Amino acid sequence: MLQLENLFYHYPKSKTVLDNVSLTFSEGNIYGLFGKNGEGKSTLMKIMAGLLFPKSGQCTILGRHMAKRSANGLQNLFLVPEDFELPNLTIETYEKVHSPFYPTFSKNQFYELIQEFKLHPREKITRLSFGQKKKVLIAFGIATYTKLLLLDEPTNGLDIPSKSQFRKIMASAVDQGRSIIISTHQVRDLHSLINHVVILDNCKVVFDHSLSEVSENLWFGRASDMAKEAILYTETSFGGKAVMRRSDRPETEVDLELLFNAVLNNPKGVQLALEQTYHGV
Repeated sequence: MLQLENLFYHYPKSKTVLDNVSLTFSEGNIYGLFGKNGEGKSTLMKIMAGLLFPKSGQCTILGRHMAKRSANGLQNLFLVPEDFELPNLTIETYEKVHSPFYPTFSKNQFYELIQEFKLHPREKITRLSFGQKKKVLIAFGIATYTKLLLLDEPTNGLDIPSKSQFRKIMASAVDQGRSIIISTHQVRDLHSLINHVVILDNCKVVFDHSLSEVSENLWFGRASDMAKEAILYTETSFGGKAVMRRSDRPETEVDLELLFNAVLNNPKGVQLALEQTYHGV
């Protein structure tokens, strides 16, 4: 689906933002792209969308180089950016103007989502709050049915009920022919939604694993005295919860925030635990 190969990027008169980034995103998955602020998540999303061009390396979607910005390539993706400005149009006029660019666009799906978001098609977009505008873009992006859907900090500006609604809608949006990539530093907002985690740190990819790999090899919970040798990361602010090698312990639910902190603090230990399968250790 989407292939990133040896990407390097830096802004003019600025330090490197992406350093030799290589990733593969497959169909039928919802990816969480995590990292601290300023780690290049938004830059990477713009390169995927063909809005920025890497200094070296390449980005291809379905075999097409995004730097060429061909019509066929652009029809296969939709980006919901973190910051945006929308025209002074009604929601329904916005749909009529932009939907023809996407051959697989579903008007029924779009207006069903608009209704679910408690918006009216004849509302002027410029009169909506930032969170409501974001809901319009999210609804439009889902309704395009593009092969690749990119969402950069989609939960910014959403209240708590809207975040729950967002997760519900996104869970129903993925299918075997589509790949969804969600970039955020608000790790908790993607709990129970994603099935693959990618983490950027110091301009590099430091983690790239499915949640099934994580749950098979890592254990999340409160560490006992007998388990100290297996601890990969622990934090008092989590009530003593820790990330440990799973060994023969029962499978636990993945704590995304704890995993994120563990990767940033002990990347080599976490990676080693994921590369091995422990039986009775």
